[in-house]
Amino acid sequence: MSIGFGTRARVGHIYPSGGICDYEIQMMAPDGIHFLTTRLPFSRTGLDDDRAMTAGIEQAAALLSHAEADMIAFNCTAASMLVGADEVRARVGAATGGIPCVSTIEAVIQALGYIGATRIALLDPYPTEVEEAEIAYLAGQGFEVVDHAGPACSTPIEQGIIPPEEWIAIASRVDASAADAVLVSCAGTQTARAISGIEELTGLPVVTSNQALLWLVLRTLRIHEPLPNYGRLLSSARP
Repeated sequence: MSIGFGTRARVGHIYPSGGICDYEIQMMAPDGIHFLTTRLPFSRTGLDDDRAMTAGIEQAAALLSHAEADMIAFNCTAASMLVGADEVRARVGAATGGIPCVSTIEAVIQALGYIGATRIALLDPYPTEVEEAEIAYLAGQGFEVVDHAGPACSTPIEQGIIPPEEWIAIASRVDASAADAVLVSCAGTQTARAISGIEELTGLPVVTSNQALLWLVLRTLRIHEPLPNYGRLLSSARP
């Protein structure tokens, strides 16, 4: 796990208050990249809860600017999907005097495009209404969800305590025969240590929310170096 000081970059990390997996993105990061986390209120996992969480974006971003963050990463897949990456970026920029910002949903979409995926096997811990919204969103972005699976969790704690090996088991139950990638959606899950196992099981590249966000953060910082152990996406150093 990378626990080093931000000798290469400090990244402000906006994360749901009830989430317990904010360590994942730091764990996967290369040395010298320091994620500084602040939180927004979030204790339930429905669509209204995701939207409500974004009300505090400006305050959270302003606090991170006090640490002179080089950029800010808004890390909630569903919330960034619902309000839109452009709105998140604009609000963070206005609150911080122009600090660059990326969000989870744009990272996921760009990562899927980077690996050439169009047909997705989706794994997620969302309530039905959030899962359906994401499937519709992905379709609007040109990605067909061919099958999906996962527990319908009602709190971020329920999402976060699912062990990595259970995500591999869930992947074994989804029909990925028509897919060209697996997406494990939700920044509040223990998926970093499941990526290699799911790729080995399915023979497909895997994109996860935290992994994709780290990938986009590094690209934004123009840091291109292979990171082993966390799937094909991070193991490639191609700009």
